[in-house]
Amino acid sequence: MAEHQELINAMLSITNVLLTAGEETPRYQELVTLVPWNFIAQILNLFLQMFLIKKFLFKPIREVLEKRKAKADAEISDATKAKEEALAMKAEYEQNMLEARDKANAILADATKTASAKSDEILKEASANAIAIKAKAEKDIEQEKRKAVNEIKEEIGSMAMEIAGKVIEREINEEDHNKLINEFIEKVGEA
Repeated sequence: MAEHQELINAMLSITNVLLTAGEETPRYQELVTLVPWNFIAQILNLFLQMFLIKKFLFKPIREVLEKRKAKADAEISDATKAKEEALAMKAEYEQNMLEARDKANAILADATKTASAKSDEILKEASANAIAIKAKAEKDIEQEKRKAVNEIKEEIGSMAMEIAGKVIEREINEEDHNKLINEFIEKVGEA
């Protein structure tokens, strides 16, 4: 509003200067004649045009610009939100990946422990089986040994009975005694 007032004052002062110049004006200014009512009508026409342009041109343009600015601000805000959501999703994804990696490592460690424990258990069981088999084999060997000794004793006993029976049947001299002992040793060696 103050600008319009200054513009009007400036125009009026120019008009006064031109009107008061009167007849002292040089000849070339006479060619440009200024009719005050035409000048005032032109100034009023100019102000009317400025008012109409301001009301019907600048206002809608300003509104369009404000709408575009609001739309751009909304799009920037939406893009910022989308970026923040994407960053949050990325952080969540990375966290899930870390958790999955930790879980996988835990499962692998558990599997290793289980395999190691199973291996130790199998080795202990195999060792226990080997000791049991060895003990059984030693027991079987001992039993077979006793059995063999008992059989030898029985055989020796039966041979001794035979020898005693032969001794009783005949009288033994030194030569017969050696012969019987040698026969006995041969029979024991064969058994």
